[in-house]
Amino acid sequence: MGTSGTSTLDAEGRRLLWRCRRGMKELDVLLERFARGALPTASAEQRSTFGRFLELPDPVLVDYLLGQGVPPEPELAALVRRIIGPNPAR
Repeated sequence: MGTSGTSTLDAEGRRLLWRCRRGMKELDVLLERFARGALPTASAEQRSTFGRFLELPDPVLVDYLLGQGVPPEPELAALVRRIIGPNPAR
């Protein structure tokens, strides 16, 4: 396939990667970069959590990923920390 990370994804991983395409450049970049790096080795539980995260509306995702809010669910809050990394730019 040529796209880094895509060729190592199974069908479920490719579906999750597709769902990262939100139509908002900032979200697309953050979510797709995370998905390509994390999904090939993610557990079923981690993929499920990521899938639930992707069900949230774009404005909520933006707030969480830009540090304007914190998900009330601990597993989603941990996921946000993983996506934005140790040194988020603010």
